[in-house]
Amino acid sequence: MAANSAAAAPAAPTGGGSFPWWVNLVAGIAMIVVGLLLLAAPAATTAVLVQLLAIYWLIDGVVRLVSLFVNHSGWGWKLCMGVLGILAGLAMLQHPLWSTILVPATLVVVVGFMGIILGIIQIVAAFRGAGWGTGLLGAVSVGLGLLIVMNPLPGTIALPFVLGFFAIAGGIIALVASVGTRVGISRR
Repeated sequence: MAANSAAAAPAAPTGGGSFPWWVNLVAGIAMIVVGLLLLAAPAATTAVLVQLLAIYWLIDGVVRLVSLFVNHSGWGWKLCMGVLGILAGLAMLQHPLWSTILVPATLVVVVGFMGIILGIIQIVAAFRGAGWGTGLLGAVSVGLGLLIVMNPLPGTIALPFVLGFFAIAGGIIALVASVGTRVGISRR
């Protein structure tokens, strides 16, 4: 009887939460434009992107504080993140030059510390039997992380170019995915 009721149940819809094909197309074009701007004018584009991040953090902070009145669950976390978002957004908007320098430099230092931490984890894993390759990669990760943390300026200068190349590559992938989705829809 259980098998009959399972067979009679309607099938779950698949792909119901997917975006229309043109959303990937627009996102891909936007990513390519941002990537080209990062490569052509890295300082100006970084300044604009940091200011957009400041506006986002400010709006997100306000929304988190307002959401406290709607849903009281996790109120401490919402309050903390809301206040921090508003303070960070306002500080970045009031000091655009400092934030254009400080935000990428902070990102580079965070990446350096992540490299050190992940490298240590890989070295520990190598001693627990993961193999010498894992230990070697961990040692390289720790070394590169220390290099970045000790001298973040080269990483900060290279960051817009690296992000520009990744944005162009991601944009091309999004364009190909949107065209593939559109072709798949039209063939049905």
